[in-house]
Amino acid sequence: MSGHTENEITIAAPLDLVWDMTNDLENWPQLFSEYAAVEVMKREGQKTTFRLTMHPDDNGKVWSWVSERTTDRQGRNVRARRVEPGPFQHMDIRWEYSEVPGGTLMHWRQDFAMRPDAPVDDAWMTDNINRNSRVQLELIRDKIEQRDRERRSASVPAN
Repeated sequence: MSGHTENEITIAAPLDLVWDMTNDLENWPQLFSEYAAVEVMKREGQKTTFRLTMHPDDNGKVWSWVSERTTDRQGRNVRARRVEPGPFQHMDIRWEYSEVPGGTLMHWRQDFAMRPDAPVDDAWMTDNINRNSRVQLELIRDKIEQRDRERRSASVPAN
């Protein structure tokens, strides 16, 4: 068996701003509530290899792993995979961006399978990812929309 999730949100901001903020890896700890640190290890063209470290979980365990992300700004998508899969047999992620009335639609797709010796199974992880993705997408939306409001108000000339 394997897991599959799809989550999306519309952000009332221009696609360029959504793209820039969500692909600024070094700023992810300020954008996502779950990440404590990001260490960029290597950049080769559009591919970035980096280590993500989460805040401690309820049991005090700190999870960390290495991932690769390949951005395609013209195609408005990002493909990522865990290089160090940890409890996953594999974890593949695709982010897609599209302009829609009222802003930018950001769509996340995750395909994965848990290792047989992992502490949870595919069904549990699917529920967990879906629940957490909704929280993270709402936080990201709110932060990007706030930044867009600040940019627009700063560009309005004073009378």
